[in-house]
Amino acid sequence: MLIDVAGAGIHFRFDGAAGAPVLVLSNSLGADLAMWDAQVPELARSFRVLRYDTRGHGASTAAPGPYAIDLLGRDVVGLLDGLGIERAHFCGLSLGGMTGMWLGVHAPARLDRLVLANTAACIGSPETYNARIDKVRASGMGAVSQAVLERWFTPAFAALHPDRMADMRRMIERTPVEGYAACCTAIRDMDQRDAIAAISAPTLVITGTHDLATPVADGRFLAERIKGSTCVELDAAHLSNIEAAPAFTAALLAFLDT
Repeated sequence: MLIDVAGAGIHFRFDGAAGAPVLVLSNSLGADLAMWDAQVPELARSFRVLRYDTRGHGASTAAPGPYAIDLLGRDVVGLLDGLGIERAHFCGLSLGGMTGMWLGVHAPARLDRLVLANTAACIGSPETYNARIDKVRASGMGAVSQAVLERWFTPAFAALHPDRMADMRRMIERTPVEGYAACCTAIRDMDQRDAIAAISAPTLVITGTHDLATPVADGRFLAERIKGSTCVELDAAHLSNIEAAPAFTAALLAFLDT
C-alpha cells in the first residue's frame, strides 16, 4: 500500500494483529522492506509490524534529491500520522537507524522503544559518498552491487548462501538510482553525534563483530552517548538481521518485551 507523505508515496505493509503494539521496521541504504522477511513471522506474533520502504527505495517514490535525515525522519512521522498511530516501537538498521536517531531526538513523543542496529551517528567522508553518487549516476546500481554485498555479509556467509546473495543483489540493483544517490547525500551530510545525547526512549544498540561499514566502535559510541541504553554484539557483518537472524530476532524481542 502507498500513503502520501510530503508529496511522496511511501510504500508500507502491515503484518500481525490489528490491536497489537506497533513496531516499525526501517531498511538500510540500498534495500527495501523485504530485508526484514526473516524477522516478521516471529515478530508478528506479538506486534503489529509496520514495514516501509524508505523514500527513494523499493516501491516508495524516488523524488528528486538531495535528501536529508530530517526529511527521512519526518517521513516516518507522516506515515504514523497518516495511519493514525500515536506511538510505536522503532527498529532501524544502518540508514534506518540514522532515521531512528532523528526520531529519538526530534519526535520522542512518538516512540516507545528504540532499536539502532548496525548504524552510526556520523559515517564516512564526503569524498566517499560523492564518489558513490557519481558512480551510480554514471553506470547504474550494478556498478556498486558487488561492493555493497561485500560490506553487507561476511565471505563465509556469502559462500554458504549463494541463492540469498543473488536475491540481495537483485534488491540492490532494483533500487532507483536517484533514490539511492539522494539517500547517500543524507548520510554524507549527517552528524548526530552531539544530538543523540537527548534521546530519552529506552534504546538497544545492535552491532556486528565483522561490520566494516559501521564497526562495533560506532555502536559503542551510541550506547555511551544515549543514557541508559544497552549494546548487543552479534557474530555478523552489516546486515546482522539476516546473517545472524535468530540472534537478532531474539535480542529484539527480549528488549521489546522488557
